[in-house]
Amino acid sequence: MARATRKRLISFVLGTIIATAIAPPPRAQAPSTAVFDIPQTGVSFSTGDTWTQNGQTMRLYGVQSCIRGTSFTNQAGVKTDCGEASLAYLAALVRDARPQCAQVAQVGQQPAILVVCSAHIGAATLDLGTILIAEGFAFAAFNNDAKPVYMPYLVAELVARNNKAGLWAAPDMPHPNLILFGALKGQK
Repeated sequence: MARATRKRLISFVLGTIIATAIAPPPRAQAPSTAVFDIPQTGVSFSTGDTWTQNGQTMRLYGVQSCIRGTSFTNQAGVKTDCGEASLAYLAALVRDARPQCAQVAQVGQQPAILVVCSAHIGAATLDLGTILIAEGFAFAAFNNDAKPVYMPYLVAELVARNNKAGLWAAPDMPHPNLILFGALKGQK
C-alpha cells in the first residue's frame, strides 16, 4: 500500500475511532439467550467468519474475514488465496478451542444468525472474534456508513497491523474493507 494511501487510511481509522460510538447489533429478530457449541463434525466453513451447522448459517458479529479469491504473497514468496487463509485459521480455532456461541441477531432474507463466541485458551476465556483479528487472520467489520461495527475489534486490528501479525506480514495483503468499500462506491 502506498504511503499516502496508508496515511489516509490511518487518518480515516483514527477519525472513526474518535467520532464513532459502538453500533448496536441489528435486531431483525429477538436474539436467543441459549449458548451452543460449534460441533466438531458436520460443520461447513464458507469463509473465515461464516459457517453452516445443522442447516443454519452462522456469522461472527463484527468480524470480516479476508475475501476468498483475493491473494497475498505468503512468507515463502508464494501467492496464496487470502480468504482460504482466513477460513483455515477459523477452522483450526474451532477444532482446537471448541468455542461456544450465543446468538446476537438474525438477519437477511435467508436468515443468517449473527453470533459472538468464546473459546477457552488455557485458563483464559477469550472472544473468538478478538482472537481472529488480533492474530491477523480477520478484520473489524464496518457498516455501510464506514463505521466499525464493534470498536474493540478495530483496536485489535490496529494492534495486529502494527505487529505485522498473520496476514499483516504480507506486503500485498488485500484488506477486505477497502475492497468492499470500493465495490460499494462503484454501485452508487
